[in-house]
Order: sequence, then C-alpha cells, then structure tokens
Amino acid sequence: MHFRRKLSSLTALVALEAVARHRSISAAAREIGVTQAAVSRHIAALEADFGRSLFTRAHRAVQPTAECLLLGQALAENFYGIAEAIDAMRTTSKDVVTIGASVAFSQLWLVPRLLRFRAAHPATAFRVISRDDWIDLGSGEVDMVFRYGKGPFQDGEIVARTGDTVFPVCAPDYAARHDLSDFPNCRFDLIEQDVPDRSWYRWSDWFAQSGGRPPNAAPSLRLTYLTETLAAATAGAGIAMGWQMLLGDALETGALVKLGTIEIKPDLGHHLVAPIRPKSSLQAQLVKSFLAQEMMGG
Repeated sequence: MHFRRKLSSLTALVALEAVARHRSISAAAREIGVTQAAVSRHIAALEADFGRSLFTRAHRAVQPTAECLLLGQALAENFYGIAEAIDAMRTTSKDVVTIGASVAFSQLWLVPRLLRFRAAHPATAFRVISRDDWIDLGSGEVDMVFRYGKGPFQDGEIVARTGDTVFPVCAPDYAARHDLSDFPNCRFDLIEQDVPDRSWYRWSDWFAQSGGRPPNAAPSLRLTYLTETLAAATAGAGIAMGWQMLLGDALETGALVKLGTIEIKPDLGHHLVAPIRPKSSLQAQLVKSFLAQEMMGG
C-alpha cells in the first residue's frame, strides 16, 4: 500500500493533533516548540488539502469540528504507538535487567517486588524469564537467576540465600466445612503440585517427616504449578502444601489459613545467583542488591 501518497505532512498532522487536544493554537505551539504562526500555517495547509474547515475560531480558543475530532483521536492513538515503538528501539539489551526464576517464584514473590522497585526507579526496564527447567547463567540469557536447591552452583555465585517453611493451608470456608482440628487424623482432600523435581516437597515427604501417613493421604487433585495449586486451595478444593515465602499475603488477608502447628524446614533453600564475572549494567547491580536485601528480609 502506497500510504505516503495519502498522508499529509506529518509535521502538520502533529500540529493538528496538539491544537485539537489543547483547543488552543498558542498552547499547541508551546508544546511542539514552534511559533503560533507556524502552527496556523500548518492548519491552513491541512484545510486546503482536505477542502474543509477543521476548526471554528473564537476569540481565545478554537473548537475542532466533528471530523477534526475523529482525526485528532486517530492521530493521538497512532502517535502514541509510534512513540512506544521508537522508545523500545532506543532501549538496548544492556538497559534491560533480565531475571530468571520458576513460574511460581516469579508470580508469587519476584514480580510484586520488581513492581515496587520500578515505582521508585521508573526508568528501569525488566524482563522476567519464568520457567521451571534449568536456566543456565553461562548462556548470558539472564543477569541473575533464582534457584531452589543446595549450592554452590558451578555457573554462578550465590548473592543471597534464605530457607523456607512448609505447612498445610486451605481456604477458611473449607476449614469451616470440615472438622480439621485433628488434622491429619480426619477426613480431607489433598491438592498436590505434580512436579518431577524431587527437591520440591510432596505430601508423602511431609507426612514422613511430620510423624505418620494417614490412610487417605493420596492427593485427589494434582496440578502442574504451585500457583495453580494455591489457587485451587483458595477456591476451597482442599488442602495444599504452603511454602511460607511463596504465600505472599494470603495468610494476612485470610485467603488461606494454616492447619495445625507442625512445620517443616527443608534443608534446601532459595538462592539468588549471579554470574561469577558479571558484565552487567549499573541498573542490574542495583536490582540485584535490592532483591538480595528483600530475600534476606531487609
């Protein structure tokens, strides 16, 4: 499509959009950095091109016609899209802080903190890679990665580490519908995250360490991700295994309640790992320091 043949002067269209938005030639001139006379010439040229008036002139203001309003709205939307695309082109890969983490860790712990950091540092650009397989620091794909397990790690150095606590959780209405005062020696429904990683606790591990396996310990609902598991528990489908660090504010808000007093502290932990010889930007260093403090409870 030869769109150039159909377009008027882009400079004139920028002036038109500004005048239509401000309802003022002088305000539009100040915004785009030209004289009022220049803006008036652009509008006159467009009116000659279109063969119709675009504004109704008053003493101190101009009012766009109905057709001009429609054109101004279309220009504003498209100019915004162009500005966003140009801004993205100006942002190089060195300006983007890339962080890897599991799906659950990203959604439940990492992203809320990155949003808080960005509120204080709005110029920071993030890219979060969320997946449950191994993210290799040596590939240069990420500036840092969160891992659950036991260090050290050959491809990076541990910047921060924290343990976690595991305990059963369910929705308040599920607890109200079942007599769970003697859990696990009662009737219940278990929800389990069905993952191949044996470092991640299952219900069989929890019962083995908590002192016995009840006869109805087989999970009735298996889901792939922890986020889905906690969502099912919040919806009242049964009891899930809660990881303190990944529950967010679910306990404080009452979306989930803790069952019993038994807690397990796994030997493994959550780690923030960075390349041994990082070639990261100052922004990446700031983000890494912030996340390390958050992980350590600072």
